[in-house]
Amino acid sequence: MTIIMPDVSATSVPTYGRRPVLTTVTAPHPTTLSGALRAAARLIAANGHHQGDYLPDPFNRVLRTPRLSRPLSIVAAIRVAVSGRHVETELSERAISVLAGRLEITEDDPVVHLDRPIECEMHVAAWGDVEGRTTESVCAVLYAAADAAEVTA
Repeated sequence: MTIIMPDVSATSVPTYGRRPVLTTVTAPHPTTLSGALRAAARLIAANGHHQGDYLPDPFNRVLRTPRLSRPLSIVAAIRVAVSGRHVETELSERAISVLAGRLEITEDDPVVHLDRPIECEMHVAAWGDVEGRTTESVCAVLYAAADAAEVTA
């Protein structure tokens, strides 16, 4: 027995005046400290960890890919995860401060004043810029900080 199926290719299906519409769905931004740290870890896991600056080619002189598709530093990943852009928010700065309190670069590292946001940012950036720092180690630290923040909340 042979079954004959009608041709339903894209050229033979009537559209009845409908047109496909491209919609962009954005994930909701985290509202908790642990959520912000986990979202930053997911961004770094997806795009990679960048050392030396917030992201490669920040002024788009060479790269044409969207900035959020490029590898990010830890500070940039936290800020982007919270706001969708690389801007300071209360939650992102609190997440950076909490992370700074957990990180140690060397035993001779100066004490970080957690009440000074710029010192926290520089400390986290310096930790991420240590030679040989891997994406996996950055994600592990972010997830551990998120777990600790969730327990203390």
